[in-house]
Amino acid sequence: MLEVLTEREKTYTKGVIKEREIDKFLIGGRDFINDEEIWEKIGKNAHPDKEKVRDIIEKSLEIKTLSPDETAALLNVNDPELWDEIFVAAAEIKKKVYDNRIVTFAPLYGGNLCVNNCLYCGFRRENKAIKRRVLTLEELRREVEMLAGKIGHKRLILVYGEHPATDARFIAEALKTIYEVKVKTKNGFGQIRRVNVNIAPMSVADLELLRDVGIGTYQVFQETYHHETYRKVHPDGTIKSHYQWRLYCHHRALEAGVDDVALGALFGLYDWRFEVMGLLYHAIDLERQFGIGPHTISFPRLEPAANTPYIQETQYRVSDADFKKLIAVLRLAIPYAGMILTAREPAQIRRECLPLGITQMDASTRIGIGAYADRYTEQESERQQFLLGDTRSLDEVIRELAKMGYITSFCTAGYRCGRTGERIMTLLKTGKEAIFCKLNAVLTFREWLDDFASPETQKEGEEIIKKELKEIKERMPDNVYQKLLEYYGRIKNGERDLYF
Repeated sequence: MLEVLTEREKTYTKGVIKEREIDKFLIGGRDFINDEEIWEKIGKNAHPDKEKVRDIIEKSLEIKTLSPDETAALLNVNDPELWDEIFVAAAEIKKKVYDNRIVTFAPLYGGNLCVNNCLYCGFRRENKAIKRRVLTLEELRREVEMLAGKIGHKRLILVYGEHPATDARFIAEALKTIYEVKVKTKNGFGQIRRVNVNIAPMSVADLELLRDVGIGTYQVFQETYHHETYRKVHPDGTIKSHYQWRLYCHHRALEAGVDDVALGALFGLYDWRFEVMGLLYHAIDLERQFGIGPHTISFPRLEPAANTPYIQETQYRVSDADFKKLIAVLRLAIPYAGMILTAREPAQIRRECLPLGITQMDASTRIGIGAYADRYTEQESERQQFLLGDTRSLDEVIRELAKMGYITSFCTAGYRCGRTGERIMTLLKTGKEAIFCKLNAVLTFREWLDDFASPETQKEGEEIIKKELKEIKERMPDNVYQKLLEYYGRIKNGERDLYF
């Protein structure tokens, strides 16, 4: 592959990986994923008895990270009655840690140039069916104007391939541009308040640069934790073929002072039980070395992509039934983490999975380069990394969430108040963060209803707000409730971005 790279790309590829930034985290020269040990634990914990499983559930309900053996036991449950108990516990844990909020966001694909050649990815370098493009800063601004001014998003995840044209300095300028956009709306103004990123693993120095310009959560998927499968799907000679450079990118981010990191695996590359265990081991090692675990976890399934036959060939496709199980087990195993259910999944599956502990969803999602400003209605595979399952608008999704009893939160206050890193982990594990979040969910939802909601969604939203205000009055001290009412009134009168 390397012989087809340009000279600039060759130089970039050779200079990215810094072994000294990996070695310091290794244990006896090895990384924390021991494939044999994972399978040994899955095998050893086969056929767990009911009392053992119920004891594990009780531990999760105390918001304590499960051990690998405990998680392996849950993965081996066969009793439908026990699975029902696990599903109920997943919902209870989510309610305890995050209340009944669902945070919404939009992915913003800024460029699809990539030096890697991952067999499962539509953006892989050798895929000639994809139209390559990187948005200029002005084009990026137009995308944000649509997202913040017409749709109503407050939170984005910015996505780039790995390429010298979109290195850390370029991404830093993109972040600055996004934060600068402010758009007049019906009653107030729209603005992106939190930009998370899904980008390549970087050095500590590059991550410090992004930290200084206001990076949100740093999200990198390991794709698969299984060493041999990782080697097969990431060809030699590419940056991404270096398993440990990718595995320890979150460690480097925390070392660089980036407060929040996000894990993920691409389910369908290898056995789903192994990947769940890999995510757990990853969280445990972050806790061991830094005292904090992942802010969020994602679990996308492989989806069709233009000219990417590997996706059809995989033998590890995850059924809907197993997908629900892996979500519930992750919720119990890493109970403090946010859990992201993406629009890769069709609307019906998203409805069914929501009660299993989901905290974040994207909506009005478009993943083509420049897709929001272009406003095309059909998916175009040659512009996208993969095909989406749920293309509903944010308004439609919010209306459905309200009917299901969830309040949509656009809150980003915690990040700006310093409730990040170790502090947010403590608040999440004790259930205290849910208090702040409930207040701010009402305020930000009020903003969105007044600025963007259709009449049908406005009606459903008003009912949810009444319910939330009633709960807050019953649960919170009177001085907090009165302060909330003050802020609420000011927002109804056109002020924006008031928070606790």
